[in-house]
Formats: sequence, C-alpha cells, structure tokens
Amino acid sequence: MERGRVTEIDFQLLVEQYYLPLYRFGLSLTHQQSEAADLTQHTFHTWALKGHQLRDPTKAKTWLFTTLYRKFLAEKRYADRFVDSETELLFVEPAPFPSAMADVLDAGTVLRELHTLEDRYRAPVTLFYLRQHSYREIAEILDIPIGTVMSRIHRGKAELRARLGGTDSARRQRAMAPGKEAGYG
Repeated sequence: MERGRVTEIDFQLLVEQYYLPLYRFGLSLTHQQSEAADLTQHTFHTWALKGHQLRDPTKAKTWLFTTLYRKFLAEKRYADRFVDSETELLFVEPAPFPSAMADVLDAGTVLRELHTLEDRYRAPVTLFYLRQHSYREIAEILDIPIGTVMSRIHRGKAELRARLGGTDSARRQRAMAPGKEAGYG
C-alpha cells in the first residue's frame, strides 16, 4: 500500500481481506444482518473518501474496525433517543435454558448469552475472543484506555460465566428482565 494514496487495488485488497471480519463484528454489535451490512458498507465508503489520510498503512485494520464501531455508536445514540416503552418490550431476553441442558453448551448458546451483555462488555469481549484483536488494538478501536479494556474483558467473561453456569442469581436476573413477570417466560 502506498503511503498517502489509495489505489483501486489497495481498496479491493482491503475489501477482500476485511469485509467478512468487519461484517461479523457489525453483526455481533447489531444482531441484524441488514444493519451489519450497512455498517460494513459505510466503513468502506468512509475509507474510500478518507483512507488516503492514514499515515501508517499498518493501521488500516484498526482504522476500519474503529470506523465501524464509531458509526455503530452514533446510530445507537440516535436510535436510543426515540425508543419508547412499547419498543423496549421487543427486546426481552430469552427464557433461561432448563437446568438439564446447563451442562451442554454449544456455540449458539454462548453467542446468544454474549449478545445479552451490555455493549461496554460485549464489544471488547467480541473483539478479543472472536476477532482476535490485541488489548492495544481494542483500546484504539473503542477509544478507551488499555486498562479499561482488560477490566471490561474480565468483567464480561465473569458475567458470561455466571449466565452460562446457570447460577440461581443469573437465572433470577434473566427471569426478571424488563417486561417479564416472575414465573413466566
């Protein structure tokens, strides 16, 4: 990649190399294929317009993931301003899985629980374990200190362990999710 200049080949190589990882990251954030595709497309559109400004070509991957994450946050902040109580009822967590199944965890179960984590924990855990970014890259992408990255990964893992372990407190937490009454769902 030439410094200070984006060529057609450079752009094509970036798309080939990073489209799928960016799309998957977007999907892990939004849980919707169309929104993930939109975020990914926006990211590459932004690269086409501003990628030439990147001084260090080795930072292209971090730049792309950062751009996607910031666009996600901007859209989320915008959408959050218009969420009403009826819409909130649509986002009720799934019912806890039966205790007989608690010992058998598959990838789908883990991913479903990962998607229920708060954004501030889900993003670092996803970037570290599913996208295999370093702490430093995650800190740059999320624009937070590296210590905060490590703390959020630790807390996110602990929360996942509690949810996947089927502890009584985790089950109560899921059972009492907004829009649910005790004993239902």
